[in-house]
Amino acid sequence: MREIDAVYIHAAYTPADMDVGVEEIRKWHVDPPPRGRGWSDIGYHYVIRRDGTLETGRPVEIAGAHAYGHNTNSIGVCLVGGKKDNHAQFNFTKGQMATLSLIVEELVRDYQLQLTDVHGHNEVSSKECPCFDVQQYFNGGE
Repeated sequence: MREIDAVYIHAAYTPADMDVGVEEIRKWHVDPPPRGRGWSDIGYHYVIRRDGTLETGRPVEIAGAHAYGHNTNSIGVCLVGGKKDNHAQFNFTKGQMATLSLIVEELVRDYQLQLTDVHGHNEVSSKECPCFDVQQYFNGGE
C-alpha cells in the first residue's frame, strides 16, 4: 500500500447543469489528444457527482494524476462543477459538500492524517480549482 500524507480536492470545471461521473471523466483523461489527455486511467481516486453520489475512480493503491508533483503520496477527490460562463465558481450542491465532508473524514481517519493535510489543488498549482479555500473550509468554517 502507498503511504498517504495528503488529500487534494479538485473541481471538474464543469457548469452546474452538467452531471458527469467517473466514466465521463475517465474518457476525458484516457482518450488520446486532442480529445483527451492520453493518460492510463482517470486521474482522480474519487468523484462526487452533482447529487452527492461518491464514485470510485483510480484505485487508491495507485498514484493519481491530479496534482503535479504531489501525486505519489496523495489521494485526489474531484467535485463535479465549479464553472460558470468560462470562469471558476463555487456552484457545488449541499449534497456534494456533505459527501466531501464524509469522504475527507474517512480518509483522514484511515490514513491517520490531520485536516491540515487536506488541500485544494490551487494550493499547489496556478489553477483556481476547486473554487474555494479548502484549508478554511475544513479548519475554520466556510
